[in-house]
Amino acid sequence: MFGGTPAKKAEHFWPSFKRLLGLLRPEWLGMAWVTLLVVVSVALTVIAPKILGQATDVIFNGAIGGALPKGITLDQAVQGARAAGQDQFADMLSGSNIVPGQGIDFTELGRLLMIVLAMYVVASLFSWWNGYILNALVMRVIYRLRADVESKLNRLPLSYFDTRQRGDLMSRVTNDVDNIQTALQQAFSQLIQSVLMVIGIGIAMFLVSWQLALIALISIPLSGIIAGVIGSRSQKLFKQQWNATGSLNGHIEESYSGLDLVRAFGRGEVMLEEFDERNGKLHAAQVGAQFVSGMIMPAMNFVSYLSYVLIAVVGGLRVAAGQMTIGDATAFIQYSREFSQPIGQIAGMANMLQSGVASAERTFEFLDAEEQTPEHDTQHLPERADGRVELEQVDFSYDPAVPLIHDLSLSVKPGQTVAIVGPTGAGKTTLVNLIMRFYELNGGTIRLDGIDTTELSRAELRGQVGMVLQDAWLFSGTIRENIRYGRLDATDEEVVEAAKATMVDRFVRQLPDGYDTKIEADGSNVSAGERQLLTIARAFIANPSLLILDEATSSVDTRTELLVQHAMAALRTDRTSFVIAHRLSTIRDAHTILVMENGSIVEQGDHATLLAKRRAYYDLYMTQFQGAATEEPEREADRPAEPEEVPAS
Repeated sequence: MFGGTPAKKAEHFWPSFKRLLGLLRPEWLGMAWVTLLVVVSVALTVIAPKILGQATDVIFNGAIGGALPKGITLDQAVQGARAAGQDQFADMLSGSNIVPGQGIDFTELGRLLMIVLAMYVVASLFSWWNGYILNALVMRVIYRLRADVESKLNRLPLSYFDTRQRGDLMSRVTNDVDNIQTALQQAFSQLIQSVLMVIGIGIAMFLVSWQLALIALISIPLSGIIAGVIGSRSQKLFKQQWNATGSLNGHIEESYSGLDLVRAFGRGEVMLEEFDERNGKLHAAQVGAQFVSGMIMPAMNFVSYLSYVLIAVVGGLRVAAGQMTIGDATAFIQYSREFSQPIGQIAGMANMLQSGVASAERTFEFLDAEEQTPEHDTQHLPERADGRVELEQVDFSYDPAVPLIHDLSLSVKPGQTVAIVGPTGAGKTTLVNLIMRFYELNGGTIRLDGIDTTELSRAELRGQVGMVLQDAWLFSGTIRENIRYGRLDATDEEVVEAAKATMVDRFVRQLPDGYDTKIEADGSNVSAGERQLLTIARAFIANPSLLILDEATSSVDTRTELLVQHAMAALRTDRTSFVIAHRLSTIRDAHTILVMENGSIVEQGDHATLLAKRRAYYDLYMTQFQGAATEEPEREADRPAEPEEVPAS
């Protein structure tokens, strides 16, 4: 389940609605066909009741005419009815086309009924055809939208993801896009057809009887008022519902992602209480939103019934007065029923459209997010760079008000191993992220083999770098596929060679399926150390010129750490390496150790030199290892074994 807020009230409805319609612009030909099919379908549906009314007149005129004496005229029949005191019957006869003595014309009746049946069949087929075309083009629109969203994800800077909840981002690229699809498929098509039905039936009603049409039109302003008042209220409640949904989903995601931690600290009851509270808020919001939005259709139906009663009464009086035929009255009553139905559908689709536009607004907000600075790839590196790294007066901060790295300069020769140590928040990971161009500098320059990294494409730069992080992330697939992820064109033999070089082959051979063993979604079927070794093998097969190891041994046990260290030693061979480590025992052999505090390098040198200075590195080292501080520098040269490690203070 993805967390985040799926959709909320659109703050700028009309601009977002216009932009949503703009997504359909490439499908203008399909939309033209859809519109044409809807127009034809609606036209046939509108004309059919009029012809059905003519069939009703055939039945009525035949039934009455057959009861009248044959051979007299209609005027004579009217006069005879008045003479007999049947004035109302006489008025009705005067407004009809009855032929005295002539019964029901079944031939004409059959012809009219066949025409009506054909109209409804063709209208239904066109309606199905319209739905098929619309669904196909909407799928293409959503396909392109999803592609745009995925492409946008790869163009956004890491700073964008640092300041937003992952669950909310996942919701924007999944739930909101699905909501847009629903709106386009259902609300949009239904609105087009309903609007055309209202227009077509309205014209037909005026042609049949403008007096009854005016009565029917009373429902439009009443429906508009109802939709406006209730819709506005429901829109606010839907916002609360989506916010509550996002809050609940975010909590669920955290609960499942940190399930081990929740259980370790015995916080299951606390998380459950938090879930119940948020679930209760969502339930209350849903009840309120659905209750208010559910009032729209009953209110619309009441207006429809009121209009229907007025039309039936007035229509009956006009038929009795001979001012319209029974067939026209029947047709008009059917029109009135069909007239209120699309109005109700328009109101019913309003909430879905509002929700869809709100999702579109959130999606467009994501698509409009500021991207990474444009690339100026005017320079290029050889297939494998030498690995000389230079930082010159580098300035960087995540927040302009909180400086982090200031005026940092560093030069690293090809093949050297640079270890970076320091307290949490000193800027160690930030430094290597700047080398990778995950963030852009506020000032200064970073060069790789003498080339400013801003003059290289990010893909070319990162293609020279291999990373092994503290969190060993594996993808769903086989072990072979996870190793090959470092270089997709690697052969099976190269995968095995990389595995042997990084101590992976020894445990993979013991698995029943070997390199074809499937890695579960969370990598739970391999140990933490094995996962880390696999990530090292992945970096090894990429054969980078520059290597970054960020706390690669912090999550493994001491025995596995030795394997990881051997694997990393093989990985660091013949390439420039940056190693971030808290365990100082892992970086004793580094060519250069950088000690960072508050974004600055406060000390720089090899292990023995820094210990001899007895400053920041010395203090860090002594907090981790027992032994006399005064003896440490003198014992470095002939030290037989690593001192006993104790927890850091």
